[in-house]
Amino acid sequence: MPRKQKAGKTKLKTHKATSKRFRLTGSGVLMRTKGGKSHLRRRTAKRTKVLFDEMIQVKADKIVQSVKRLAPYMSKDEK
Repeated sequence: MPRKQKAGKTKLKTHKATSKRFRLTGSGVLMRTKGGKSHLRRRTAKRTKVLFDEMIQVKADKIVQSVKRLAPYMSKDEK
């Protein structure tokens, strides 16, 4: 016997790559990680490698808008 469909809108799927690359702070500011952290870092200075760990604020309004569209349920708790 087929199930009854629930009334209302369907759930949106989160773009997983977006949710892994961006974080939302408690005040609602979108932060991003730096690229180039994965490999070819042997000759890089230690100070430069430490700087890769910082998160940077995303200031472009269009990027913030597209990230919120790709990850509609993103909150500060999502990791």
